[in-house]
Amino acid sequence: MSLTELDHRAVRQGFERAAPDYDAYAVLQHEVESRLLERLEFLRSEPLRVLDAGCGTGIACAQLAGRFPQADIVGLDWSAGMLGQLRRRGAGTLAVCADMHQLPLASASMDLVFSNLAVQWSDHLQELLLGFRRVLKPGGMLLFSTFGPDTLQELRSAWATVDGYAHVNRFPDMHDIGDGLVAAGFNEPVMDVDRLTLEYRDVTSLMRELKLIGARNAATDRRPGLTGKRAFAQVLEAYEQFRRGDVYPATYEIVYGAAFGPREGQPLRSEQGEEATFSVEALKSARRRSR
Repeated sequence: MSLTELDHRAVRQGFERAAPDYDAYAVLQHEVESRLLERLEFLRSEPLRVLDAGCGTGIACAQLAGRFPQADIVGLDWSAGMLGQLRRRGAGTLAVCADMHQLPLASASMDLVFSNLAVQWSDHLQELLLGFRRVLKPGGMLLFSTFGPDTLQELRSAWATVDGYAHVNRFPDMHDIGDGLVAAGFNEPVMDVDRLTLEYRDVTSLMRELKLIGARNAATDRRPGLTGKRAFAQVLEAYEQFRRGDVYPATYEIVYGAAFGPREGQPLRSEQGEEATFSVEALKSARRRSR
């Protein structure tokens, strides 16, 4: 859910390069994943079909399969390299290479849509949420995590002293995301937030780790060409104001969201008004009940 317009091809290439070594460096991602899995206690019934949207190397898929042994688990990612790592886990997950904005899944086919730190790579919030709503069964659960606006605020501030290009993506706050869930027709949205701080021995280590997990700068208005030595030195100097003793902090604001799929026919809110969609079978059933 990036407020920064993204070069989607560059995003995908970053994750393709990162796939072989991703798990060794994605410490934050796996910590948030564990916290998100704990929120499955809010499920109202045992899911039989589960989608992990933006599944990466499939660690959460394996956890979901272990927790719901009767369920069919679908791991979806747009990086073939990441899905290759998932297949090597042999967790019995169906791997699907596709864009989250164009889910190749039947409507109302999923009891649970789970997504850990993937939806921030979307710069079209409502399109993404409407897709999740489409594939979710009425009463099914959407559970996701993403980044909030204070994420990497130190690095963003340091780069701002160098030039006016985008170097760190900007993200919406949890209230805007909650409003998006309501507009997309979800029921009972619940949002909460964590602030986690990682500490590095130097700023170069932070930047290297971001590249190694595929989080490269993919803004469409990023600085063209390579960063020069002088500009890089300016960033390091500007980051000094945030140093705490011998370490350099990197702040992450983690937003968690949970909501439930609406009943059939519940309207969508848009600038044009409200629009409701029914299947012919649902209308026939409703008419029979009213007689």
